[in-house]
Amino acid sequence: MLVLTRKGNQSIMIGDEIEITVLAIMGEKVRIGIEAPRSIAVFRKEVYIEIQRDRAAAEDPTAVDEALERLKSSD
Repeated sequence: MLVLTRKGNQSIMIGDEIEITVLAIMGEKVRIGIEAPRSIAVFRKEVYIEIQRDRAAAEDPTAVDEALERLKSSD
């Protein structure tokens, strides 16, 4: 893992097409902006993990049934 220190309005480049900019620092929270081509999907990690779970469930029909049961029981 590469660890860098940046201040507000400073950026990091990933390759030639992805720029990550520190927009604001508010206490323990950092607001970042990501500029990337539309062909590159950008997700928060927790959303990405959920997408991967959904894809795996779609490949396994029993997992879909289990997910539906969980949804029914959460009502």
